[in-house]
Amino acid sequence: MKKTMLAPMTGWTRHSTPEFAAIAAGHSILRCEIGSRLHGTSVGDTSDRDELGICVEPPEYVIGLRTFEQYIHRSVPEGVKSGPGDLDLTVYSLRKWTRLALDGNPTVLLALFAPDALVTDLGAELLAEGPSFLLSRRAGDRFIGYLRAQRQRGQSPKSAGHMVRLGLQGAELLETGRITLPIPQRDLIIAIRTGEIDRDEALAMASRLEQRLAELIPLSVLPEHPDEARADAWLVDAYRRTWAADQVEETFAEC
Repeated sequence: MKKTMLAPMTGWTRHSTPEFAAIAAGHSILRCEIGSRLHGTSVGDTSDRDELGICVEPPEYVIGLRTFEQYIHRSVPEGVKSGPGDLDLTVYSLRKWTRLALDGNPTVLLALFAPDALVTDLGAELLAEGPSFLLSRRAGDRFIGYLRAQRQRGQSPKSAGHMVRLGLQGAELLETGRITLPIPQRDLIIAIRTGEIDRDEALAMASRLEQRLAELIPLSVLPEHPDEARADAWLVDAYRRTWAADQVEETFAEC
């Protein structure tokens, strides 16, 4: 299996330790950009870089007493707002990412559709096969939940843009089984984020999109529920194959 080494990681958070950084850097199978730069809705050069990764943690973190669910890295100290050129990275264990994907989490699902993702052989396999057993109408409810959370978060144009974007992307996923990235309606989202379209109009758009999502859920091309049995079987096989390959590499390294 091809190995992908991530960029050096510094800037600790409570989810960051040298131990977790080494796991994320040495065992990743996928890394991609998320956030406004991925959606094509960043305004000027003001956006930081948000990235998501997936890794297969070593067996001692699955079978033994130690656990690894995610590693979080920020290039600026915790509590400091990220700015242009800063990096916010979350690397999930494959197990945790799969659980979130099965639940329809809008953020982690982006990994299935992000162009130019950096992947190993197993990561490419996940992108090819994952949508058929991970995606379901459950995602529609999660998109509605995220849209409502943005409405409650505040009055900023950025939150308004997120509301409309979530509504549009959720509707596309329910109708087609895919999310197009960058979002085709990025000019609309940028107009909301820059205030060219005021918040009241954006709220009205979001309300219509929320209603549309609710109407699309029972009509979606996606199955009602994800294929959890198939997801579980794939996950077990993926870990077994990865660990076997790692053991072979270690054996040859010792010769």
